[in-house]
Amino acid sequence: MSTVLFTLDVEVRWRDLDAFNHVNNASYLGYIEEARVRWFKTLSEEWASAGASPNLAAVTMNYRRPIGWPESLRVELVAERLGGKSLTLGHRIISATKSDHLYADGSTVMVWVDDAGQSIPLPESIRAACR
Repeated sequence: MSTVLFTLDVEVRWRDLDAFNHVNNASYLGYIEEARVRWFKTLSEEWASAGASPNLAAVTMNYRRPIGWPESLRVELVAERLGGKSLTLGHRIISATKSDHLYADGSTVMVWVDDAGQSIPLPESIRAACR
């Protein structure tokens, strides 16, 4: 994995569990979404505006092991590919206390679009942060 751009520590909430007493697969997507949004906010207050915003174009999630409760997680983001109008972010969800526990990894593709829904070049703040 490349250089980590951003990390976010997250506590597993009781409501994240499913009937099998482990974190439901949909919650993993929420963890990476929260990390992504918080990273964007550290770069610029204008990461999303009325004129342009990032849209999720694709996501892959490789579930490596179940997450139980209680657990403290660390979500790590890396820039995998910087395109003209898209950004591919890699992600890993690991235990914050047991670094050898990899729970999930994968990637998301973000495309910036204008208020008409047309793709536009990546904002300079995003491009600069990924270099």
